[in-house]
Amino acid sequence: MSAEVKKEIQLEIAHVLFGDIVGYSKLLINEQRAIRDTLNQIVRSTEEFRSADAAGRLIKIPTGDGMALVFYKSPEEPVECALEISRALKEHPNLQLRMGVHSGPVSGVIDVNEQASVAGAGINMAQRVMDCGDAGHILLSKHVADDLEQYPQWRSNLHDLGECEVKHGVRLHLVNLYTEELGNPEVPEKFKGTSAAATILVAGKSPSSRKYVLIGAALVAAVALGFLLFRMVGTDRRVIPSSTEKEGRRNATSLPIPEKSIAILPLVDLSETKDQEYLCDGFSEELLDSLAKVPGLRVVARTSAFSFKGKNVPVAEIANKLGVANIIEGSLRRDGNRIRVTTQLINARNGFHLWSDTFQRELRDVFAVQDEITHAIVDALKIRLVGATSVRTGTENAEVYDLYLQGLYFSNKSGEQDFRKSLKLFQEALNKDPNFSRAWTGIAKAWLYLADAYVKPLEAYPVVASAAGNALQLNERDPEAHCFLGVAKQVLEWDRERMLKETQRALEIDPNSSLGHVWLGDTRRDRGEFDRALDEYQEAVRLDPLSPVVSDALCYGYVNAGRFDDAIAQGKHTLELDPNYVYLDSNLANAYREKGLLDQAIVVYRASEQSTHSPSAGLAIAYARLGKIKEAEQKLAELLAQKDRQYISASNIALVYAALGKKDEAFAWLERAYSEHDAVVSVIASNPGSLPLRRDSRFIDLVKRVGLDPTKAIPHEVQH
Repeated sequence: MSAEVKKEIQLEIAHVLFGDIVGYSKLLINEQRAIRDTLNQIVRSTEEFRSADAAGRLIKIPTGDGMALVFYKSPEEPVECALEISRALKEHPNLQLRMGVHSGPVSGVIDVNEQASVAGAGINMAQRVMDCGDAGHILLSKHVADDLEQYPQWRSNLHDLGECEVKHGVRLHLVNLYTEELGNPEVPEKFKGTSAAATILVAGKSPSSRKYVLIGAALVAAVALGFLLFRMVGTDRRVIPSSTEKEGRRNATSLPIPEKSIAILPLVDLSETKDQEYLCDGFSEELLDSLAKVPGLRVVARTSAFSFKGKNVPVAEIANKLGVANIIEGSLRRDGNRIRVTTQLINARNGFHLWSDTFQRELRDVFAVQDEITHAIVDALKIRLVGATSVRTGTENAEVYDLYLQGLYFSNKSGEQDFRKSLKLFQEALNKDPNFSRAWTGIAKAWLYLADAYVKPLEAYPVVASAAGNALQLNERDPEAHCFLGVAKQVLEWDRERMLKETQRALEIDPNSSLGHVWLGDTRRDRGEFDRALDEYQEAVRLDPLSPVVSDALCYGYVNAGRFDDAIAQGKHTLELDPNYVYLDSNLANAYREKGLLDQAIVVYRASEQSTHSPSAGLAIAYARLGKIKEAEQKLAELLAQKDRQYISASNIALVYAALGKKDEAFAWLERAYSEHDAVVSVIASNPGSLPLRRDSRFIDLVKRVGLDPTKAIPHEVQH
């Protein structure tokens, strides 16, 4: 790629193969030169290298004892190249190479020789992946393995290693790639002696790219109904504000840390069999929910707090990243139906233990333990406890509660099979105790996550509404149930007031709900109150600072408000949190597109397609705006073909037709979206892609039918 091109591109998702020669430093100078020349010749002769190089889509970076190869088409490129290199090395037993592959962000730079090159987290992380291996190993980051897992030909060659600690205490989840003939099947030395065993990755064990794609159909235009998926951040990343952010942007590190603020880390499983992760996570989440309802106490959301799970990070550093003054940590041990819970409250500023205790109880008494811990923490922080924070409709049946916690564990994962497994467990709990309200909330949650992605809206949202209603009949103080009911009513009945009412009630009960603040932001946006909407999104970011989903919500809020520079900065920040986090239409790409930076938008849209393996409506719109009609029509054809195979948003197809100037076809698809109760059509008024349609009376009519006031919901500058 030319220097001119790299100067223009500030951020791309690349697929990096990093390799170095094992034992290189022990060789004599002439031996080093000879073995390096041999390696260069082998690499240059591989088919993947030659193909990418000929297409101008390969960056080669020498590293002295090895090299980094930066591909841009798909994560299969560096992996195929690694296997080709491994095959050729069989004829050179004296050349021992280890390799690592990672997909992540890179930026264009001009080196000291005024040559185009790249740098960034994508390359740094690929080197760290490689550093965990020995001679012959081809190690993959979990992100790359998750992408490859979508293809049957790769699955039997992916062997999970667990986590490896690299520089600065960062822990990487890695996968060993090998076949019967290629790669190294031995467990790397850095993993020996740990509890991580090499196992084959199977479908359903990792986050599903398809879930991201299809939930994106609803989220790209709405951001939530907008919060259909809370995904736990996979690696330890510091919140670093972009230098291009405007003064108005707020995040967890830019404001003073409140004294009465806390994060609850997931309990460590000390059970002998190490099979109680679901119980540890569930106990911690229930404790978090209880504390979140305490007036005057700011509690960081689950997504951010749980991002440190399994990582050896100092308490002070965790507190700084999360913007809190106090940390709760502890452990849980289970023996049959007996549990032993040890917890401690730590002042992160000075490291002092404010309180600690150990509880040994029957599992059925776990709610009482959570309430005791809640009261002890409130007392230690000198907060006046107002109201009955311990009110909850629990169950006296230990088996029921155990089933519920298992369901909760799977409902917090990503992928259709996980959600359906959670539904089965929640239903089993209800079969034994139909008055257990939290299980009804779990069912509403799982169906909401399935809606628009795996299940048609009219098949899923009625179940969401029914289950949430059942939960609220048993326990009116369930904030999640209020949120789920509000969303279902908005989609099924276009009932905006009910959505607002339920969201406000959820925040009255739990002011620390980042989900609630995102949805309240959506309702403000739909009323044309863009500044108030941004306040809600920014509050959600403070409550869940390490969540890429929440960051993405704020990014889209900036797009809706026309603050494209802020949106670009926030979109880049989302990728800092998770380089592989992408929806069908990247909001960073949307921001570039609406600012008129179409080339940059196309780069990001293409990267999102590589990650999701699905055509992007946003890319089609960008092509149309550039006058590349043939490319836009080809992308539209791909979307239509996908619509025949699985449910996708009819609204997104309509917006592509609008960009192509085919308004009649666009409105025909919008009518289809309306009849399907497509979540995207409910917020079509402020979607930037709808701009070509906004002066048409048919659009005004549609906006009214989905329960919006056109004079407020449609941005004023393009209304007339």
